[in-house]
Amino acid sequence: MAESTNQFLNPRVVTRLANMELRARLVVEGFITGLHRSPYHGFSVEFAEHRQYMPGDAIRFVDWKIYGRTDRYYIKQYEEETNLRSTIVLDTSLSMGYSSGDRMSKLEYGASLAAALAYLMIRQQDAVGLACFDEELRSYLPPHATRAYLRQLLVSLQNVRPAGKTGAARALHRAADMMKRRGLVIIISDLLEDPAGVISALKHFRHRKNEVIVMQVLDPMERTFAFGTDAVFRDVETSERITTLPWQIQASYRGAMEQFLETYKRQCREHAIDYVMLDTTTPFDVALTEYLARRERLH
Repeated sequence: MAESTNQFLNPRVVTRLANMELRARLVVEGFITGLHRSPYHGFSVEFAEHRQYMPGDAIRFVDWKIYGRTDRYYIKQYEEETNLRSTIVLDTSLSMGYSSGDRMSKLEYGASLAAALAYLMIRQQDAVGLACFDEELRSYLPPHATRAYLRQLLVSLQNVRPAGKTGAARALHRAADMMKRRGLVIIISDLLEDPAGVISALKHFRHRKNEVIVMQVLDPMERTFAFGTDAVFRDVETSERITTLPWQIQASYRGAMEQFLETYKRQCREHAIDYVMLDTTTPFDVALTEYLARRERLH
């Protein structure tokens, strides 16, 4: 059973599931199954909408329906009692629509990861919100902590489509201004633009006392440029085309890409921002474990 559940941590398997809620549930169930055999088995991942009555609790918050069924007193959990407020910020620009071969696109991977994170957060009684952006902030759903709200988030993620030019720096500044209460911000993006502007926006979140995790998602070919034969490349945002022999420029491309990624990694470290490098073949438990590790450090 564990093996069949763990398969849903594999993006190639998950891409065959059309329903985002099913994706999120199966990814999280596979993740939790894996936690029981890992060094992180002590993480709290149980879901509850109520907690037992404690002396001093207001009687008006007792759930009398549960009392009638169980003869025990339980208090309804309200949003101010949640453990953590998190906002997932997802890049939906045209560049995120890229995929090589039969792999998930970066946006499909990012949306699936966002769905799994949201599902896990609600399961832990955390409040979660969602912001989507390209060169502008296109939508913002503030954090809440109910299962009904989770469905709203998952429908939004089910419907995302790549559109608009990349403009993370500007959009992230706008998102930081909209978040009135501090919490955990998880940014999922390919970040294929000048790191200086993006880092400035990430510092804006930190200035407002938020904890930040950056999850940079790339396609494997964007990291390696291992196309091999003659190829025609088209810019997904401008439709500009260029013909080249990939093997001739592969070494210089890889060097430039490594330097580009190292800049993000170093700058994030310097500003106390967690940085996770992912590609669309990375099992989902890598990012989920990073989230849980950060969550543990916040308590």
